[in-house]
Amino acid sequence: MNDFPWLSLIVLVPLLGALATRFVPAGGGVGGSVSLLPKYVALGTSVITFVLSAVVALRFVNHNGMQFTETHEWIPAFGAHYALGVDGIGLTLVLLTTLLVPVVILGSWYDADEIAPDGTVVSRAGSYFGWMLAMQAMALVVFMAQDVFLFYVAFEATLIPAYFLIGHFGGADRAQRAKAAVKFLLYMLAGGLIMLASVVGLYAVSANAGEPTYLISDLASLDIDKETGRWLFLGFFIAFAIKAPLFPVHTWLPDTTAAATPGTSVLLICVLDKIGTYGMLRFCLGMFPEASQWATPVVIVLALISIIYGALLAIGQDDMLRLIGLTSLSHFGFIVLGIFVMNSQGMSGATFYMFNHGVATAILFLVAGYLIRRRGSTLISDHGGVEKKAPILAGLFLIGGLGTLGLPGLSPFVSEFLVLVGGFAHHWVVGAFAVTGIVLAAIYVLWMYQKIMTGPTHPQVETFTDVSPREVGAIAPLVLAMVLFGFYPQPLLDVINPAVAATMDYVGTADEPPTVPTVDTEGGEH
Repeated sequence: MNDFPWLSLIVLVPLLGALATRFVPAGGGVGGSVSLLPKYVALGTSVITFVLSAVVALRFVNHNGMQFTETHEWIPAFGAHYALGVDGIGLTLVLLTTLLVPVVILGSWYDADEIAPDGTVVSRAGSYFGWMLAMQAMALVVFMAQDVFLFYVAFEATLIPAYFLIGHFGGADRAQRAKAAVKFLLYMLAGGLIMLASVVGLYAVSANAGEPTYLISDLASLDIDKETGRWLFLGFFIAFAIKAPLFPVHTWLPDTTAAATPGTSVLLICVLDKIGTYGMLRFCLGMFPEASQWATPVVIVLALISIIYGALLAIGQDDMLRLIGLTSLSHFGFIVLGIFVMNSQGMSGATFYMFNHGVATAILFLVAGYLIRRRGSTLISDHGGVEKKAPILAGLFLIGGLGTLGLPGLSPFVSEFLVLVGGFAHHWVVGAFAVTGIVLAAIYVLWMYQKIMTGPTHPQVETFTDVSPREVGAIAPLVLAMVLFGFYPQPLLDVINPAVAATMDYVGTADEPPTVPTVDTEGGEH
């Protein structure tokens, strides 16, 4: 059965679902008479996609390397192939992507419904959820691609649905949405063009070696000279740093999360931005090991700045969506740090962190969306005393916040702990600076919760209703995953660790053995 094209099917289903969702009748009319068909088609498609990914996960063998591979010639003149496959790192992100999309669709059920001045309900759910499914399909190709050219095409293709989701759906300020969408697009296109230079460079290198190819397995075996490898590495790394985002190329992030719908922000921050950190593992370390080690000191410094700077910016922000976006700058700093400390604890923690950050941040964004829909404002100062009127909503928000700050017993703590262990193993100064990010996280999360949920009840909050069964149902799988992997993370780590070990072997690094002081017969240590 492993010859069956499971991965192609996982990509094809959301693509077809996107078309169906877009073109089925949306209805609309006076009194809220809106057809639910586009929403049901989108939700059904996303659930089927998740089930298919779960089947692949159950059939995955932990120590067998790249699996479910499909390779077909695509553009022979370029040496480009339609080549898919997953190892433990790719599979983890495929599962994250297929889990989050049905959650977002269910949690954003009414986000594309608008009431016109004449009372007519206009639903754009077909376009909204259709673009989400299209973005999911392209992101899945990115996490599965085993050909650099195919990866690049899918990498750029994710920008199309992302641009429309940001610019056409979101807050009431259309000018702000348009500005944020253009800024996002310009940053991503700039990164993509820089990466394109390295993609072309790989073609030249492989052609000089005998036959042009973009297969990652072939490129990894090439003997690339030091100077060329470093230039090619920089092209990929800069693009991934923008995507991640990493300081100082992060400024598109808060503007985008402030303008987009919470559901769109979940897919942008929790899925698309993982392409950046995934690319660092798969391409920077996986094809340019010498250059990766050469760049490690600078990258670690940038990661530490991101951890601290992102947290400091988040403290005191009045826009809750902007605040949550800035927390991700800090968390992506942890992920990049874990990758580039070049030890198994750091890399395993970074990969696990990608999954856990996606889960915890999705909870925060979606619950923030519930708050905004009830209050009509994204400002923290426009809320207050919500826990008195909506205790379950407040509880869900607290769970997401505690996950974000790394509370023991929730899965983000495990990945954060592993990254810190890797940081201290690399150098105690690195670990010491990284730890400050945890302290700052407690400040911005608890401050936000206090301002929104406790204290005197804001007059506009008096009419709040608590979360509906649909809203709880959207969040429940994420809470379950965060608690389950918080107490028992081994199933995911068993999938991740062999892929991390293979990456370290290729890079040529190994964990340093622990040093234990010896005691001589005189009782002294040395």
